[in-house]
Amino acid sequence: MISKRFTRKRIYVLPLDLHGVKHEDVIKLVENYILLNHKACPLKIITGNSDRMKIIVKNTLKSHGFQYSEGDYYNRGYITVLN
Repeated sequence: MISKRFTRKRIYVLPLDLHGVKHEDVIKLVENYILLNHKACPLKIITGNSDRMKIIVKNTLKSHGFQYSEGDYYNRGYITVLN
């Protein structure tokens, strides 16, 4: 009998771009995105430079127990969901 090796396939999910989205719609979009794609972490959520948008996204991630990091030195306009 030949044993099969199972390898973990990398799942790639497109980033969630929140440019042009109304602030009141952000919570539902982020919840759907992270809960449907959490197995493909890290996920990227593009927020732009809106401080209000970043706060809404971070509060949504915290309420569901997800860890995140905010942008990098050159580009602060995105949030990476870590788990």
